[in-house]
Amino acid sequence: MGLITGLLTLPLAPVRGTVWLAERLQEQAEAELFDESAITSHLRELDALRETGELDEAEIAEAEDLLIERLMAIRGYTPEEGDGELQ
Repeated sequence: MGLITGLLTLPLAPVRGTVWLAERLQEQAEAELFDESAITSHLRELDALRETGELDEAEIAEAEDLLIERLMAIRGYTPEEGDGELQ
């Protein structure tokens, strides 16, 4: 970027910085969303909560269903396949 362009776009620097930060946050959120180890860790935490009785079975089942759906999506499994094989 040239000196003139840099000076003319200087007022936009906070906007560019905010956009850059938002993009980094989105990348991090997507990485965490599609991290298999994080999902399996959450499943283990749910098992521990089940054993201690901190959550009722309905809440645990709902959370497990969401986590398993995310895990299946990551691995490329679609319910239409029906044969249980992963892509």
